[in-house]
Amino acid sequence: MSKGLKLTDILVTVVISIAFGIIYKIWGPLYYALKPLGLHLDQFIYGMWFIAAIVAFLVIRKPGVALLAEVAASSGEFLMGSEFGLEVLIYGFVQGLFAELVLMAFGYKRSGVIVVSLASIAACAGSLMMDYYKGYIEDLAAWNLALLIAMRTAGSILFSGLLALGIAKALERTGVANILRPASQDDFDSLNQ
Repeated sequence: MSKGLKLTDILVTVVISIAFGIIYKIWGPLYYALKPLGLHLDQFIYGMWFIAAIVAFLVIRKPGVALLAEVAASSGEFLMGSEFGLEVLIYGFVQGLFAELVLMAFGYKRSGVIVVSLASIAACAGSLMMDYYKGYIEDLAAWNLALLIAMRTAGSILFSGLLALGIAKALERTGVANILRPASQDDFDSLNQ
């Protein structure tokens, strides 16, 4: 399998990203609806904003896909009138980059639950770093900050880790991913690692 991205890989990544960009846009009002309920329930669903990178990587499995997918998804969200404004593009870049670094650390060869969970936690760490840079989370009390981090991390693992893996497995079983590359038993096994 060629390591470089072909035009087909880029186009499929962008299509995946557009779909998730729409979901990201829909997710914003849900995020704000949960905010007043407390206990950082809004942070628990934050992990959905990292899913494009993971799903695109699991489908294409090539270097650069996670970063491209997250940037494209955040661009789509921005173009649809994201309530987060232009900063959504910076967040998308940082989140995609952090996920990409974890996938790179595993040589783009492993794609099991542990690897995608680590990639989603890395994207979460990137988003927290951006929040710190924006200057609003360092004012939280230690217990409140710990709760925020715990809820965002748990949601990241659930949405962009486990849900992304489930989506990729479903696509593999339906044969949709065979358009890009034939699925082998090794592909199925790597999803179960």
